[in-house]
Amino acid sequence: MSALQTSWTRAWHGIGASGNGHALREALLARYAEPHRKYHSTRHLSECLSAFDAARALADHPDAVELAFWFHDAIYDPRRSDNEEQSADWAQSSLLAAGADAASAARVHSLVMATRHAAAPTTRDEQVLVDIDLGILGAGAERFARYEAEIREEYRFVPAWLFHRKRRAILQSF
Repeated sequence: MSALQTSWTRAWHGIGASGNGHALREALLARYAEPHRKYHSTRHLSECLSAFDAARALADHPDAVELAFWFHDAIYDPRRSDNEEQSADWAQSSLLAAGADAASAARVHSLVMATRHAAAPTTRDEQVLVDIDLGILGAGAERFARYEAEIREEYRFVPAWLFHRKRRAILQSF
């Protein structure tokens, strides 16, 4: 079983969802494989889940955090500002439809919303999720340069001068 399958199965059953959720997992993986994604891709998801394996014990609700990773960039259109809301709503409705309890579904929704990076994370679960999601910012020079190039490619429709100004402001806000 692949690492992605193992992660999905553990989190899906851990949150109390019924069935195996394979159709949903495949729909999520199809989203992460969309051609316009250069950084926010299956690779990013895999890197996050791999890092989470090492930090799992730090989370208060590890299954919710793991599912939040699966959904945090599920909807990703660089031209929109509501990607996290759409992803969080998809997570919550999918989990409720699969029989997960409302509190767990709401927790995953809240965690996905924390990846908007609009405020400092407050709960331990948010801290683990956000630290891992933004872990690329602490990567070595070569990996960080590739990350920056991938982000630029995702925003290739933005004029270079504007991209660099906005990118600087975003990075400084972190």
